[in-house]
Amino acid sequence: MPKPDIHPTWYPDAKVICNGEVVMTTGSTQPEIHVDVWSGNHPFFTGTQKILDTEGRVDRFMKKYGMGKKKAGDKAEAKAEAES
Repeated sequence: MPKPDIHPTWYPDAKVICNGEVVMTTGSTQPEIHVDVWSGNHPFFTGTQKILDTEGRVDRFMKKYGMGKKKAGDKAEAKAEAES
């Protein structure tokens, strides 16, 4: 049995609020929980997340360390560079 008067008040139906609307209920020691992001508006969970490689970092890395797939045009360029 827990000691009396040392535990916080438990709210079994605490409201989780995002952008002014109740998105779910849960148990908590606070009656209302205000959040900025939840699974209903996060891009990862809604399927709107985009992975951007705007600077071509992978391509730059592959080119820098010679790890990219060789194309027919690459051989001609490599031979021209070797001759000069």
